[in-house]
Amino acid sequence: MKIRKTFILIILLTLLVFLSSFLINICIYENSKNPFPSFNGQLHVKGSKIYNQYNKIFQLQGLSSHGLQWYSNIINYDNLKYLRDNWGINVFRLALYTEENGYISNPSLKDKLLELSNIIIDLDMYVIIDWHILSDGDPMTHIDKAKDFFNEISSKYSDCPNIIYEICNEPNNVTWENSIKPYANEIIPIIRKNSPNSLIIVGTPNWSTDIDKIIDSPLDYENILYAFHFYAGTHKTAARNKLQDALDANLPVIVSEWGTTNLTGDNEVSLDSSTEWLNFLNQNDISWINWSFSNKDEDSAILNPVDIKSPSEIDSNLTASGKFVKEHISLKAKYKKTK
Repeated sequence: MKIRKTFILIILLTLLVFLSSFLINICIYENSKNPFPSFNGQLHVKGSKIYNQYNKIFQLQGLSSHGLQWYSNIINYDNLKYLRDNWGINVFRLALYTEENGYISNPSLKDKLLELSNIIIDLDMYVIIDWHILSDGDPMTHIDKAKDFFNEISSKYSDCPNIIYEICNEPNNVTWENSIKPYANEIIPIIRKNSPNSLIIVGTPNWSTDIDKIIDSPLDYENILYAFHFYAGTHKTAARNKLQDALDANLPVIVSEWGTTNLTGDNEVSLDSSTEWLNFLNQNDISWINWSFSNKDEDSAILNPVDIKSPSEIDSNLTASGKFVKEHISLKAKYKKTK
């Protein structure tokens, strides 16, 4: 009798374990199209790809701000929620310029960045905090400011899976070995001390276009992504070949900035080239962020140069670039936010 009861108990426990596993798998399957942090959690890198907390390949698709010192007035809760719910974005990049009247001379911009980061987190999206070097092409130029900044921000968001750090947007006129890599080796440990698992994006030489230059000398950290940028009117097959070389070398890549125009951000949109690029990125599960959600008077801007007073005015004021980007994010949007 005792042996029989024990046997029955074992059977019941086995069935319970099986049922629990079955229900968990159903839950994961039903949410597999959910592109937001509440389901996907802390992202991580394996090989050349990004994975979610369930070890499923994951792709970020979204928009970048222009400089927060110029065009942050159109970035607010309602507009971001509209972009999430109606466009299908799951990430927004906040471009904190260092120069160009940016953070170095105007440190109060950090308050705007924190305000917007908190809104994006509240909206259940990923946010890229972009240390946007440009005219100051050498990331070492403001390394002490960068150390303080990333120490503060990574301490504040230490346990937040939504936050992704981009530590140097577009290094230029410097080399990987002499400047970018040493800079990364200074900044990454600071972030890792506070936020051990966050994704960190590192810029690459020549405005983040020469990603092939780092293949033989990658960084020795986990959960690192290397930035690759392109503008479809300028960068075509030769640039895509560099990216393919990086993928062949198993480098984890993110297109943290791309535009539909030439590299100046103007001179009309190149729809055929943009389509070719997005097909390549999507086929290779490469995350991408378009430049830029702004109403700047340039062809790469999402919006026409008009004031946007409410989300209902976004789609009626799209540039040719904005219409193209909306269509191509929407084609990938497989999940509708319900709240």
